[in-house]
Amino acid sequence: MAKTKMIRIRLKKSVIGSKPKQRKTVKALGLRKINSVVEKETNPQIMGMVACVSHLVEVEEI
Repeated sequence: MAKTKMIRIRLKKSVIGSKPKQRKTVKALGLRKINSVVEKETNPQIMGMVACVSHLVEVEEI
């Protein structure tokens, strides 16, 4: 069984003042407060969400 790649996503900037769609994307990723971190499997859906809010988050491969 192949191991799936994981990424660590950290919310670096506040969502105050961002567009409602970007706020929903951050919430859907599981991020709540600044510096909160989630680990997700890499797939096209997650990478698309990260690309939409790339100016708010920091991504690192695990």
